[in-house]
Amino acid sequence: QVQLVESGGGSVQPGGSLRLSCAASGGIFSFYAMGWYRQYAGKQRELVASITNSGRSTNYADSVKGRFTISRDNAKNTLYLEMNSLKPEDTAVYYCNYIRRNINGNYEIAFGSWGQGTQVTVSS
Repeated sequence: QVQLVESGGGSVQPGGSLRLSCAASGGIFSFYAMGWYRQYAGKQRELVASITNSGRSTNYADSVKGRFTISRDNAKNTLYLEMNSLKPEDTAVYYCNYIRRNINGNYEIAFGSWGQGTQVTVSS
């Protein structure tokens, strides 16, 4: 069974930093690319950062490029998201998931389930 547990969220002031973690179980972590998504209230989840299974290649949404860093530790089955220079518009629930390329070459989630997410609130 695929399980993902996100942690590390919290409340910070604008300009602050947070480090999110995603603990994966099920024995397949190192075989899959991974992504961090965020969801604003009432909106669909959006992919903000992705990393290949080896960790050698990463991609970011324009809105977070230069401020967020995705990384992974395959030995620990853990995904990370270092978030710096946080802005109020980064306020959202953040989720991790296994991802794969679809027929159009875009990333999509590999499995249908999600973890509980972790809330990030940026406010003065």
